[in-house]
Amino acid sequence: MRQPRAVRVDALDDATLVARAREGDVAAFEQLVLRHQHTMYALAVRMLADRGKAEDAVQDVFLAAWRRLPEIRIDAAFATWLYRSTTNRCLNLLRRSGSTVPLTDPDTCAAPTTGQPERVAETHAELAQLGQALRRLTSEQRACWLLREVHGLPYAEIAGILHTTTTAVRGRIARARAQLAEEMQPWR
Repeated sequence: MRQPRAVRVDALDDATLVARAREGDVAAFEQLVLRHQHTMYALAVRMLADRGKAEDAVQDVFLAAWRRLPEIRIDAAFATWLYRSTTNRCLNLLRRSGSTVPLTDPDTCAAPTTGQPERVAETHAELAQLGQALRRLTSEQRACWLLREVHGLPYAEIAGILHTTTTAVRGRIARARAQLAEEMQPWR
């Protein structure tokens, strides 16, 4: 008689992994973390402009996810739940600090390090200007812009993540785009 083949955890979809993790399967939860940690960290570091705070925020989000697995009603919406949790965690950190993101983190945007030295220097300067322009947006505008332009989420999903309306999201993104276009005008 043939034994059923074991299914590799990394081949399972999020909904199945969440269901298994809810039943105590640590390997399934580890796979969810491996699958989503880079994306959540990228979002957090761009929102906070501080790698250490971003790492802490994402770690807090995944700890909360483990503890709150029974509360996640729709298994397939795990990624959306992570986006919401990461975004809200970052917004709360920004609000609690009572300030905008510091303007001194040079590593929030990656730039090429090889090629013609003049072009590399120009690209670094342009990315630094973009980073500063992003940090001058309100935290809500920055969150909407990052979720839309960098992570490619639809307006409705961003609205759900931020507990607001799609109209508000569209408005924040429009204002962010206008401000960024104005600040980046010298680079056109």
